[in-house]
Amino acid sequence: MSGRLDAQFAFLLEADRLKSALRATTLADGSRRENSGEHSWHLALYALVLADQAGPGVSIDRVIRMLLLHDLVEIDTGDVPIHSANGQAHGSAATRATEAAAAGRIFGLLPADIGAGLRALWEEFEAAETADAVFAKALDRVQPVLHNIASGGGTWTEYGVTFDQLEARVGHRVARGAPGVWAHVRGLARGFFG
Repeated sequence: MSGRLDAQFAFLLEADRLKSALRATTLADGSRRENSGEHSWHLALYALVLADQAGPGVSIDRVIRMLLLHDLVEIDTGDVPIHSANGQAHGSAATRATEAAAAGRIFGLLPADIGAGLRALWEEFEAAETADAVFAKALDRVQPVLHNIASGGGTWTEYGVTFDQLEARVGHRVARGAPGVWAHVRGLARGFFG
């Protein structure tokens, strides 16, 4: 039993490092960069509060679990902003391979029965094919948009983002999982682009 607990604690201590992974997005007040631990917690809260925006059959408990896990790989990889490298870096084959290796290492710290289940949830989120993952991905995409709106345009200016790029890189993902959310947020964001 002590070996199992040692492995669980090792994983939990490793997960603490997520608090040191800074994201491109700032806090809503623009005072500093958000860290990935804060982002994951905030998304779990988004899932609780916006559960009424989920499609039929979505399990908010599973969505919350995915959102708590989804960025753990950033312990090794750091944040890859969606608008970096003109939008090419985020979903690239190189980024996916690096993240998969990080997932193997990080979830591999756990006892196999726990690690395999958590890794499967992470992979489900990444694939974004199930109703739960589609909704989770929508929340992951909309939160930085709201932070950019709240901070007066935030990193959109820094990355030279156009409204068409926002629609292409973010909007379709949000609309796919939470169409009512995107319809509302799209209108709020529109005013930041000439």
